[in-house]
Amino acid sequence: MTATLERLTKEIQTLPADELDEFLSWLAKFEAEQMDAWDKEIEQDSMPEGRLKSVINRVHRDIAAGRTKPLDEILDNS
Repeated sequence: MTATLERLTKEIQTLPADELDEFLSWLAKFEAEQMDAWDKEIEQDSMPEGRLKSVINRVHRDIAAGRTKPLDEILDNS
C-alpha cells in the first residue's frame, strides 16, 4: 500500500459516524459513476468499428466454423 493510501485509510478510520456515512455515500456514487463510464466504454468498443472489432470478428468466424461448444456443456464438465 502506498503512503497516500495508508494515510487515507487512517483518516477514514478516525472519521466520526456522520462523516463516515457521508464519505461512504460519496464513495458509492463515485463507484457507480466509474461503472457507468466502463459500461459506456465497452459499448463503444463493441460497435462495428470499435476496438473489439477484431475479437468480435474472430468469434463470429469460430462460431461459423463450428469451433465452439455450448456454454452449458462447458460448465457441466468443470
